[in-house]
Amino acid sequence: MQPSDVEGDLSRVLHTETEIADRIGDLCRRIEADEPADGDGRPLLLVGVLKGAVMVMADLARELRIPVEMDWMAVSSYGSSTRSSGVVRILKDLDTELDGRRVLIVEDIIDSGLTLSWLVANLRSRGPASVEVCALLRKPEAQRLAVDVKYSGFDIPNEFVVGYGLDYAERYRNLRAIAVLAPHVYT
Repeated sequence: MQPSDVEGDLSRVLHTETEIADRIGDLCRRIEADEPADGDGRPLLLVGVLKGAVMVMADLARELRIPVEMDWMAVSSYGSSTRSSGVVRILKDLDTELDGRRVLIVEDIIDSGLTLSWLVANLRSRGPASVEVCALLRKPEAQRLAVDVKYSGFDIPNEFVVGYGLDYAERYRNLRAIAVLAPHVYT
C-alpha cells in the first residue's frame, strides 16, 4: 500500500520506501562488520518482536550477507492504546534456547524504552553470549528509560507513526513508508 492510498489518514510521510531500504542496507553492513570472523560456528540469532518488527526483520534478514537464524517473541505493553502502559506481557515466547548464543533483538520502534528494557533484561537472564538491539526507529523525546541500541535507523519526532509494520488497530502495517497518522484517525 502506498501513502497515496490512505493520504487522508496521514499527516505526512517521514521516510519513503527507498529511504528505509537504504537504511536497512547500512544497518546490515554494520552488523556484518561487527560479527566475529572466528565465531562459535552458530549463526547470529535474530529475535523479532511481533507484530511490528515483521517487515524490518524480513528485510534485515534478506539483506544480511552472513548466516542467521530467526525466532520471534510477542510482547505487549500497548493494548489498544497509542501509548505504552509500561506493563509488559509475553504473548509468545522464543522457541530457541539462548544459552551461549549471540542475539540481536530486532525492533520496529522504541518509544518509552520500557518494553525494550524489560525484554533485554529478560533475554540476558537466559545465558546468551551477547544481546544487542537493532531498531529501525527511535523517539528520543518519548524515551523514559535509557536502552543501549547498537544499531539504530532513524530518530523520529514524538508522534504516532504507522507503516512498514507499525499499525494502529491492526491497520496500516502494509504501508510501504513510515508516516505520521493524522490525529482524527485515533482520537
